[in-house]
Amino acid sequence: MCGIIAVLRRPSDRPIPGLTGLEADLGLARGHLESARALLESPGGALEASAEVRLAAAHIGAVDQSLRGVPGALALLVDPIAAASLESMASSLRKNIEALEAILDAGFVDADHLEELNEALVEVKDAQWAVSNDRIKTARSIAGLLNGLDPATNHGAVAAMHSVQVALSAIDRLEVRGRDSAGLQLFVSNPAIDLTAPDVLSLVAQRADDRLYRGGAVGIVDGALVFVYKAAAEIGELGDNVAALRRSISEDALLHLAIMGKSAQIAVLGHTRWASVGIISEANAHPLNSIEAGSADSSVVGPYVAAALNGDVDNFRELIEQNSLSIPSEITTDAKVIPALVSRAISASETSLSSDSDLSGSLVAAFAKTVASFEGSMAIAAHSGADPNQLLLALRGSGQALYIGLADDSYVVASEPYGVVEEASQYVRLDGETPSDLDNPEASRGQIVVLDAALAGSLAGIRRFSYDGSVIEVGAEDLARAEVTTRDIDRGAFPHFLLKEISESPASFRKTLRAKLIERDGVLVVDVGRDALPDSIREKLSSGALRRVLVIGQGTAAVAGQSLAAALADLAGSQLVVEALPATELSG
Repeated sequence: MCGIIAVLRRPSDRPIPGLTGLEADLGLARGHLESARALLESPGGALEASAEVRLAAAHIGAVDQSLRGVPGALALLVDPIAAASLESMASSLRKNIEALEAILDAGFVDADHLEELNEALVEVKDAQWAVSNDRIKTARSIAGLLNGLDPATNHGAVAAMHSVQVALSAIDRLEVRGRDSAGLQLFVSNPAIDLTAPDVLSLVAQRADDRLYRGGAVGIVDGALVFVYKAAAEIGELGDNVAALRRSISEDALLHLAIMGKSAQIAVLGHTRWASVGIISEANAHPLNSIEAGSADSSVVGPYVAAALNGDVDNFRELIEQNSLSIPSEITTDAKVIPALVSRAISASETSLSSDSDLSGSLVAAFAKTVASFEGSMAIAAHSGADPNQLLLALRGSGQALYIGLADDSYVVASEPYGVVEEASQYVRLDGETPSDLDNPEASRGQIVVLDAALAGSLAGIRRFSYDGSVIEVGAEDLARAEVTTRDIDRGAFPHFLLKEISESPASFRKTLRAKLIERDGVLVVDVGRDALPDSIREKLSSGALRRVLVIGQGTAAVAGQSLAAALADLAGSQLVVEALPATELSG
């Protein structure tokens, strides 16, 4: 498994939010949390306390929304004193939340209202986490990438580095899918430097002769600058590759010069790899570009294209031979054929899949024609100098996935929902299996998507086609809301997620038993509560109307489910059939 990440942004027209007003919102949130505490300490106040907690979550959530995107980052970066004050207040809200949880642990809340209160606490914890660990952390990371550039006078650079930080943060999470190498391509349109100036040409020339497209490579493409950053290591820890990429980007003086102007726009294409085809090396790290070994021959050079792949192009060797592709011997990954063939298809003006194709534009049609020639299960993201304002996606087969997050003035594309949720709470999922034409299922199976930077962050900027070229309309019904947050998937200071899960299991076990294991007449009894186990279910269990129970879970939760199933079976006797299943068997 591998992980694709891409960020396509448009200039934001949203004003920079004032931090004073946001701090006032956090103050209101604190007031609601203090009211909730007082209610919980009083008999019968759990229901009203839940309402107060939800009001606090709404205020903190409003702050989170305001601090998203480039305007939010600028607000935190241009006024560091006010930002420090807001950070301190946001952090202090954790103590208010912990005080409420302590009351729950002490057993002062009856089981009937526990689940509602727990849901409200999850909302407020997610909101507080987003402000402290997503928004403020993003601004701090952008400052590190700027490496001394003044954000107050370099708004364009802040916007560019915001996209870079979003991509790096996503790769950090996607590394669980594979981490032997990682790469980023930054395509800077309208760079803030004169590309004909001798000193600039000298800087570019030092890095422009790498035909293997390794870390540090730079290219000039139709007046734009292309920067490449890669890291590869057979042995390493989670986070090593991202740290190496971050260091290279923050130290790149040429990149900083290129993004200083207001007109500069950046498109980011990235990947974290688990090598399946080709050795572990920077030359094989994705993204790969379209430049062939025989690039001096204009007949094999077309518009610049870069691409990243999840899955395998099973017929890549045949495609190399059939098209006489000139691939450097050091590049042995199958992904190289993608940009090379798309570039050639544009040059050859092979721009339609069929006479009645709804695809338009040589780049889009060339991409569609190319991916239709591939065999295997795969997800592809591609970007081209032929139209830097477009990002091209393709998905076919059951083994891969792509999600388009609708973020603040931007699209964030990733292989998993947890790659987009830091910036986008809603996303569109590509479907690589369902045919759009049941009369022609094989040709219409799979989807191609074109994203338009001018409409970034909206459904209007998403065009979707089946592999046969038919239009598949995109509407509000295609939007899914993320059910996971960055708080759920944070690894913290643990080197591995397994160690984190083991270390947190005592606290998780304690929270599971909150208000459910109580003392009555000197005896401990279990009281699940009616919001978790309604009277209607209790009656069906008692009467025998409910005869089968499925206990589902995933990972260690599935193991816990097996023990629960055994315990329930013993208690219920032979009348109730209790079965444990992995959650995956009931998904989809």
